[in-house]
Amino acid sequence: MPSAPPTLTRRRLLVAAVPATLAMGLLAGTTACSPPPPPADLADLQTQFDRAHADSLLAGEAATAPPGRTLTPEMVATLTTIAAERTAHARALADEITRLTDGAAPTTSTAPTTTGTTAVPAAPPTVTAVAKALRESGEDAARVATQMAGYRAGLLGSIAASCTAAYQVALGDPEKKR
Repeated sequence: MPSAPPTLTRRRLLVAAVPATLAMGLLAGTTACSPPPPPADLADLQTQFDRAHADSLLAGEAATAPPGRTLTPEMVATLTTIAAERTAHARALADEITRLTDGAAPTTSTAPTTTGTTAVPAAPPTVTAVAKALRESGEDAARVATQMAGYRAGLLGSIAASCTAAYQVALGDPEKKR
């Protein structure tokens, strides 16, 4: 004699459904906890931040003329102003990177290197080297600005204009004097 088909009671349904629901919740929780991919603009902003930081250091070092190398007081003031402007650019870029990454502040990718031996200090950079770095930074910021939108495009456009004015007007564009 055939047996009657099993009846599905509420208790049996709950006993079967609870483990399935927990498993689905765990699966959804693990995928939701993985960090989102970094924004596409982040790499470009980090590169601009690194350039601004490096240019600031370069202009600051060029402003400190060693004995035997003369810079006019006006050129020292100009280089010091350029260093301060590039520091302000780095700060603005750092603020935007921090906002874009929900609080993760940028770090410079250029770390000072130290060796166990005492080396002869390198000569400070020249005004021409500062102008060249500013020209490259300005051109790169202008290129990246065209690929961005909104505030970031404006920020990079402003940085590009500042770098271009610094090397063409303030430093007198050493490339044109040749």
